Amino acid sequence: MEGLVFIGLLVLLALKIPQTTIVENADVFALPYLQENLYLMMAMSGIFAALRVLGAVGLLRNKLWGLALSIINCLVTLALMVFLLPAGLLDGLLSGTALVLLLLARFGKTPDGRPKPIF
Repeated sequence: MEGLVFIGLLVLLALKIPQTTIVENADVFALPYLQENLYLMMAMSGIFAALRVLGAVGLLRNKLWGLALSIINCLVTLALMVFLLPAGLLDGLLSGTALVLLLLARFGKTPDGRPKPIF
């Protein structure tokens, strides 16, 4: 989701559309500071998307750092979703679900029904 926003930024910059045009015609964020710095927010979403992909690759390769990075990404998203209204509602719902699934996969039960060890 964040990667598409970053691609949109690249398209807007390639078309040389000024940020003021976007800010005047689109009400994206509830906070004025975030709304005024829309291109910066779009650039930061690219960094966040890269971290999400990196965490997913770590999870795919069964690395503990991938789990830790993915959990941190989910927690940061849940903490910041309040400031990113209205888009933060969907982001929070998806990150909250992902966090629950990550924690269930790590601390849930083994296939034979016994609880997994914590460490």
